[in-house]
Amino acid sequence: MNGQHPLPPPPNGGAYTGASRIPRGAARPRQGLSPRINHSFVPVFHERSNNEDNAVLTDNLWKLARKTGNLNLANKGMARVPERLYDINDADEDSKKANLQQLSLNEEDAWWNQMPINNLDLSSNALTHVSPKIENLLTLTVLQLHDNALVALPPEIGKLEKLVRLNLSHNKLDELPAELFSLPELRHLNISHNEFVELNPDISNLHMLEFLDAGNNNIKSLPGGIGFLVRLTALLLPNNHIVELPPDIVNMRSLQKLDLMKNDLIALPEDMGLLRKLECLYVQHNDIKELPSFEGNETLNELHASNNFIERVPKDLCSNLPHLKIFDLRDNKITQLPDEVCLLRNLNRLDVSNNSISVLPTTLSSLAHLISLQVDGNPIKTIRRDILQCGTARILKTLQERAQAKDRETGGADAMSCGNVGAAGQSTDDMTAGSVDNYPRQHVEPVQAQYMQYQYQTQQQQFMPQPEQCRIYYAQYNPQPQMRSQFMPVPQYEQDERYNHYLPQVQQLPYGNSFQHLPHMSNNLPQQQQHQQQPDYVNFSRCAVQPRWVYKLRHTRTLAVNLEGLTNVPDHVFELAAAEQVHVVDFARNQLRALPNGLQHMSKLVTELVLSHNAISQVHPFISQFTRIAHLNLSNNLLTDLPLEFRVLNTLRELNVANNRFTFIPKALYELQGLEILVASENRIKALNVAGLEGMSRLNTLDLRNNDIESIPPILGNLTNITHLELIGNPFRQPRHQILIKGTDAIMSYLRDRIPI
Repeated sequence: MNGQHPLPPPPNGGAYTGASRIPRGAARPRQGLSPRINHSFVPVFHERSNNEDNAVLTDNLWKLARKTGNLNLANKGMARVPERLYDINDADEDSKKANLQQLSLNEEDAWWNQMPINNLDLSSNALTHVSPKIENLLTLTVLQLHDNALVALPPEIGKLEKLVRLNLSHNKLDELPAELFSLPELRHLNISHNEFVELNPDISNLHMLEFLDAGNNNIKSLPGGIGFLVRLTALLLPNNHIVELPPDIVNMRSLQKLDLMKNDLIALPEDMGLLRKLECLYVQHNDIKELPSFEGNETLNELHASNNFIERVPKDLCSNLPHLKIFDLRDNKITQLPDEVCLLRNLNRLDVSNNSISVLPTTLSSLAHLISLQVDGNPIKTIRRDILQCGTARILKTLQERAQAKDRETGGADAMSCGNVGAAGQSTDDMTAGSVDNYPRQHVEPVQAQYMQYQYQTQQQQFMPQPEQCRIYYAQYNPQPQMRSQFMPVPQYEQDERYNHYLPQVQQLPYGNSFQHLPHMSNNLPQQQQHQQQPDYVNFSRCAVQPRWVYKLRHTRTLAVNLEGLTNVPDHVFELAAAEQVHVVDFARNQLRALPNGLQHMSKLVTELVLSHNAISQVHPFISQFTRIAHLNLSNNLLTDLPLEFRVLNTLRELNVANNRFTFIPKALYELQGLEILVASENRIKALNVAGLEGMSRLNTLDLRNNDIESIPPILGNLTNITHLELIGNPFRQPRHQILIKGTDAIMSYLRDRIPI
């Protein structure tokens, strides 16, 4: 036995169980090959045959496609398109042979219940070519060919005259067939992540095109006729080598988004203002040295210009972009920010990191909506480093304190505040509020010289009337008395003798009827009268509602009054704004306790209403009258619920109720079919009503950070329309923080995996 001792027989005649008793060093008996092994095994990585590709289109997929008109063959590993696919619109053999009685018995498969194919998805395969037989699919409206290995397209693709969307991204294409540019209905074309070095000039023939993505190619220039794409709303050209933009690009009057990130641009067209509908501009990572004034781009919301060689911010830019919310200037060569930056009243985020700025303008503190100010990497020496490290709120507070100190030192004469700065950086105290032209201070000096002996003394400010006692005077905005009288009574100070004495001289000013520079006449009064209440015109420049607030109402269509401590707003203001067709109302950072009743005068006009940072505890039901409102900001108030009348706001797209006192999402919101963005962070919400959220079919952004939510229902993961979900800062244990920081996709996937079967 080869020197090995035989094993003793098992006890009780049984058999050995458990671990083998063969010694570790002994050779095990050799076993023969198992007859069950499949010797025809096909490796995973191999060249696909025609039969394998044809087998992908199963009978079940065929019937489903004929019934719905949609065929999804994505991610099937195909090297070729199944041949029978090109005949999918033809009746099959069974239908041809069957008579009417047979078809009636199986009506689901009858030809009258079948739809022609209109949506074909062949993405994420290994296709290198598409057969010319593609012309048989004349009913196609959507064709997805992205993430393949296509090197060319057949000219026959130009016969798909009903094609609306064509996605060719992530392939190896370097040119498109000329016939493709004759597609009459094409609105969406994606050719990003290919090998194009130029765009065919014939692309301008796609007159219906609304979306063009040609990013991540090697394009060096754009064809001159690209300006004929007048319906284009989004032009994406990031990660190319474009040096200069053609002059006619400004003819794209419908353009809303322009992405030129990571190119070789050295300048932007001076007449960018002709793109009057432009909302987002991305030009970071280029070689731009100077920004244009953007005169005419009043709708611009986002301007990303980081990683360039910009040396200064034009003053005119600040006055021409009243709706700018995001301004990214990090990693440039900027040495100074102009005081006129305070004219960017709607600015939410300003990033000037890694520049050469040594002093921050104090006017930054007057930006009511600024929530993020990034100044890292600058040689700022006027503010202590520990203050800079405390973040935006602390920096703005420091700047505000310095602005107030400067006001006290100079008596308020020289200190420039956001409220006193008009277009082009000029003080609005020097210009007519309703005038198109701006007039410098020297125009009013002849009249002011007569008032030198009437300067107002600081110690008399204690007799200043309270805001609710102040009168509002808009004579400089509506100089004709008969026009003004329909809005408001004639102010008492117009009846004053001294007022009438100087009126003719003021009316002779070249800019019209302006009374902003009427003197403070207390010094001319007898000593015993100086402690009496001053006439209205003495203090009207310090009233709660000042004429400067309506500056350029007619041109900006915006009524913005911030940081004034208002507790109420008179109806006259809204009547005047309504007369000028104002559609943006902003009363953020005041002390309002309710929605001003005068807002009802603008219910048919307002598209954006901002009432954040007030003390509003309830919303009046008249909110239902706002039939055009799209953006509503009620954040940082004292709200606990919203009225049921909210549910009729069908035009509302974005609602911000962050930092209030909600313990639940108001029921009225679940009926807002058009709502896309809901920000309800920093509240006390305890639970989620997923059934209610399911009814909000267009909701794509849901921010519920820092609430009291104790559990997240797994079925929330089924709401595929939500593409941006924020849940950090709640007390629930699942999902864990590590999953939350990975983003929405990871959260939704985690929740779907935990739905009970």
